[in-house]
Amino acid sequence: MPDAPSSAILIHGLATPPERRPLRAGPLTMVFQEGDLRTLCLGGREVIRRLYGAVRDRDWGTVPGTITDLDLQSTEAGFRITYTRTHRAGGIHFVWTAVLTGGADGVLSFCFDGEARSTFLRNRIGLCVLHPIRETAGARGRARYTNGTAQELSFPATVAPEQPVRWLHDLAGLDHEVTPQVWASVDFSGETFETEDQRNWIDASFKTYSTPLRLPMPMEIRAGTRIRQEIRVRWTAPDGTPLDLTALPRADRIPPNFAAHDPAAPVAIRILPDKISLPQLGLIAAPESALPEPETLARLQALRLAHLRVDVGAGDADTLIHLTEQSSDAQVLGHRIELALHLDDCSNWSSWESCLDALAEQLRSLKTPLARILIFGPGDAFNTTPEGLQLARRHLGALGVPIGSGTCGDLYQFHCRRPPGDGDFTVWAMNPQVHAFDNASIAETPEAAAHQVAAVRGQVPGQPLVVSPVTLVPRGNPAGATAEGSAPTSDARQGSLFGAAWTLAMIRALAGSGVHSMTLYETTGGRGVMMPPAEEASASPPFPWLSAGVFPLYHVLADLADFDAAEGIATTTSEPDSVVSLLLRSGTRHRLLLANLTPEFRHVTLPHTELPGTARLRRLDAATVWAAMTDPERFRTTWLPVPDTPVALPPHALLTLDFQPPSPER
Repeated sequence: MPDAPSSAILIHGLATPPERRPLRAGPLTMVFQEGDLRTLCLGGREVIRRLYGAVRDRDWGTVPGTITDLDLQSTEAGFRITYTRTHRAGGIHFVWTAVLTGGADGVLSFCFDGEARSTFLRNRIGLCVLHPIRETAGARGRARYTNGTAQELSFPATVAPEQPVRWLHDLAGLDHEVTPQVWASVDFSGETFETEDQRNWIDASFKTYSTPLRLPMPMEIRAGTRIRQEIRVRWTAPDGTPLDLTALPRADRIPPNFAAHDPAAPVAIRILPDKISLPQLGLIAAPESALPEPETLARLQALRLAHLRVDVGAGDADTLIHLTEQSSDAQVLGHRIELALHLDDCSNWSSWESCLDALAEQLRSLKTPLARILIFGPGDAFNTTPEGLQLARRHLGALGVPIGSGTCGDLYQFHCRRPPGDGDFTVWAMNPQVHAFDNASIAETPEAAAHQVAAVRGQVPGQPLVVSPVTLVPRGNPAGATAEGSAPTSDARQGSLFGAAWTLAMIRALAGSGVHSMTLYETTGGRGVMMPPAEEASASPPFPWLSAGVFPLYHVLADLADFDAAEGIATTTSEPDSVVSLLLRSGTRHRLLLANLTPEFRHVTLPHTELPGTARLRRLDAATVWAAMTDPERFRTTWLPVPDTPVALPPHALLTLDFQPPSPER
């Protein structure tokens, strides 16, 4: 076994975690990170999630930028930051300078002044502002348009299907209510702005951006072209008149129930009276069709999963062979098959008839039972079409298996071309890296995942909801203009504590939303739950330092499997953005799973009075993660007594706590 990688890789999935610099601008607090202003708070309440500049290529890929000449000057009253950012990739060369200021009056400014150093195709260049959904979804707002008019409105409470959001286009400014006395007003200049509901991609925000979507894309930008923009955040009364925050009484400046968090105070876990339904869990069959070697096989069997997703193309010559091989694997693992059938666009309908008949005959001959059939196409690579659903029912309906409709893309694809609503269930996929790729943004996405479930349930009431798959990276790029923009990749966070914490948060979010079934990562490989032995791995494995080991997120699934929970119990925490909790009950026993979504230490107060009896604890943190990955069987038998004081939860750590009630006295 190779030596362990750096602790930063194992904890964060990053060789060098980004530096976070706290800033103040009068009554406002915020963080400066990698050129962006993040988490702008007034009195402890988040008002703006992020202010930043971006360069998006013709495939909507975000072109990385390198910061130079950074100059940061700050005091308790305010700050001034300047830097230069250079974006170079694939013929793209764009350079811009930033000037960020914050004053004692709480007014902020972000100026973007850039120049194209080459000629290239792009979809967007400029500034963006993110509005947090918890504070703005359903909130009162005001759109100020470039023609000088204004519109009173409310931000969408549920996920808006149309993009940009209705009324939020051609913007010169956008305001929203923070308290009954204080509104945040955001001014835009240098370009026309509009707003999209990023919950369609499980980003936990609304995004206001430049370059309207109605313009033809991609568009060419010539070398020498200058782009200058500014976003300004100020404060107004409900009628729009300017407001001096420093002149307000403190009671008006700090919203009720949003007192600033005391970092020294432990996070409290509260048990709610509601039960939650745990979804059926499955994995995706790895591209390799050979059955795993015995040790890997035993570890997969220990997860006691409900199904194995197998993707096949109905028109492929090797479809039946591939299906037979994957069915054999599923049978050995004890899984049912979730069959994802991709129907290619084909005008020869008689060929489709014979192809699906042959597939139906093959499925009848297999000993592995089917869990469900997902249909995508024909005529649409990502969505179910009415013709596809009819074909599947006509030729596969006799199998007696649920046949669903939906998309193998995200909810945005679902809304772009609404699938037929008369399937036996509705399916769509989730991943957190369409727009943002940093840990803080990914950690926010489980909240938006729950919003997606509520939105789909409102559109197909009564239908079982299937989320398949949930992955850390996209499995394709339906918005890409080129084939290169569609290639899936692996992510180092797949093998990190952060990846495990995010996995628990996603399971908790979907369980609390009532999802029927949830398919996660691949079985093995860089997008899986473990790495195969070196002799079975590819020539260039994505995790060369781990062979025949499991990723930390494996233990999240194992904790659910080996407890055999009868039901879940709803819980909440005093810091829902920081600590996620999932409580399981089996008879009189309870298991509490906790995960730290942040890169900082947290301390947690346990609900001992509500969960009496003997308790034991298992830690998955920086001190134990390498042993948990390389010798998972021994790690899972290592338990410690639970301390009476608040329990430490290190960065991105996971705790498993078992509570056994006391034996009755004789």
